Amino acid sequence: MARPVVALLSDFGTRDHYAGTMRGVMLGICPDATLVDVTHDIPPHDIHAASLELAAARPYFPGGTVFLVVVDPGVGSSRRGLAADAGAHRFVAPDNGVLTHVFEQTPPRQVVELTERRYARPTISRTFEGRDRFAPAAAWLARGIRLSALGRPLREPVRLDLPPLEVQERSIAGRVVCVDRFGNAVTNVDRGRFERLAAAGGVDIEVGGCAVGRLVETYADIGSGEVCALFGSTDHLEFAANAASASERLDLKVGATVRITTQ
Repeated sequence: MARPVVALLSDFGTRDHYAGTMRGVMLGICPDATLVDVTHDIPPHDIHAASLELAAARPYFPGGTVFLVVVDPGVGSSRRGLAADAGAHRFVAPDNGVLTHVFEQTPPRQVVELTERRYARPTISRTFEGRDRFAPAAAWLARGIRLSALGRPLREPVRLDLPPLEVQERSIAGRVVCVDRFGNAVTNVDRGRFERLAAAGGVDIEVGGCAVGRLVETYADIGSGEVCALFGSTDHLEFAANAASASERLDLKVGATVRITTQ
């Protein structure tokens, strides 16, 4: 029988004890678990970035993986904690919208609020629910309890307001949704929509008011420092520069507009 997998994603970083402490709590409950760190370098309190990174990683984990997601600016408040079953995976997180992109990809079959105290630590810190509420719930799921054992049904989990994507007969208007550590500006324009528009002929691509003249397959297809458009590993249009930051070259930030029009 395969060992259960728990994948962790947080904004805790690795300098402090927070991520390691959650791992210790889970191993105390489910010592056979394989613990995988997706990332702990989400910008502090950035729920949108966490939602995107989780959705990008999720499809590549084996069925049955439990994702523990702790990006929680509302820690200690009245916001709820939840566990969800979506696709082949289960999730434990604060109910603050951090699962929005996962739920867009795969609508959840079941969502519960974390109300059953027997699956939390005896004392719950108002400032570290990741350790005391979320990590234990994830470990118990990995150990084999039913999702419904964790609490009562939650009918309407919080969803983030996603950046608009406007698709018309001769144009697509979208937004930059994240900038990665290499300075690549990733948009919400997916390959399928782009290719349907481009099937009628050539297209013009503009981001942040700047025209981008080339659509390439990979970063090596352009000269040093040149800015291009391409489809990255998540099959979304992004803007990149060879061995440089496209975000810095074009002064692109999250929310910058992107427009694709037929010629």
